[in-house]
Amino acid sequence: MRVVELLRDERPTFSFEFFPPKTEAGVAKLYATIEHLAELDPGFVSVTYGAGGSTRDTTVETADHIRNRIGLETVAHLTCRGHTADELDSVIDRLGAAGVENVLALRGDPPKGSPADQAPGAFAFARDLVEHIVGRGGFSIGAACYPEGHVENRDKQDDLCRLVEKVNAGSEFLITQLFFDNAFYFDFVARAWALGVAVPIVPGLMPVTNVGQLQRFTEMCGATVPHRLRTRLEPVQDDDQAVMAVGIEWCLDQARDLLARGAPGIHFYTLNRSLATRVVCRSLQR
Repeated sequence: MRVVELLRDERPTFSFEFFPPKTEAGVAKLYATIEHLAELDPGFVSVTYGAGGSTRDTTVETADHIRNRIGLETVAHLTCRGHTADELDSVIDRLGAAGVENVLALRGDPPKGSPADQAPGAFAFARDLVEHIVGRGGFSIGAACYPEGHVENRDKQDDLCRLVEKVNAGSEFLITQLFFDNAFYFDFVARAWALGVAVPIVPGLMPVTNVGQLQRFTEMCGATVPHRLRTRLEPVQDDDQAVMAVGIEWCLDQARDLLARGAPGIHFYTLNRSLATRVVCRSLQR
């Protein structure tokens, strides 16, 4: 099933993002988590791709397992930074052989401590990767988008123009960076529509479960934490259960508002955990 077909359905599509663990124990725990979440019948799950291809093999193996052993539709992330076209083709061939039909095409980041320069022959932008995969054929291609602007490009209009290029190159659906204020999403969608972007734009949400982790994530991606959310979290930041309760309630309110106002679904950034995501998703399904 091509993800774009799911997203054009009248019913909202719920999906989950996971990252490949580094240890065998982590892999076993991840598969158990996914099997628990599979009970919610998600439209698809996505598997991230480490900086500079650092999880290239495990991304393919994880996507293969989820699709063919657990039985969930899978979107494999693929980044072009640090890869030549031949190296990318090798990954694309393996995904195709595993029956993975959906790819999220990203520029990606260099591995930590490595120079940001492109490897000789590597693609510079996600748009180039989209064009390359389109040329190969056989895949439904998604791309990332940034309601608050990319952390490396705070000129929102210029960033939106780069998005239009990715869509024109062949991206069939978009998944947003996480955000905690729905006003950013609806403003972004309106501006994208005004420029002719007509593909589904799926909002990405993350139930907060740890205040320190929230701080690190938002500093890294540039997402804004609303004052009202901060004031609810600060008094309970050392109480994990209380933090999770606040995070679940906030995420659930966000999701209900997004769906009521026309979002095609919700993509959950799970951080390889199931409890908070399961509670939110189950509540939405009710």
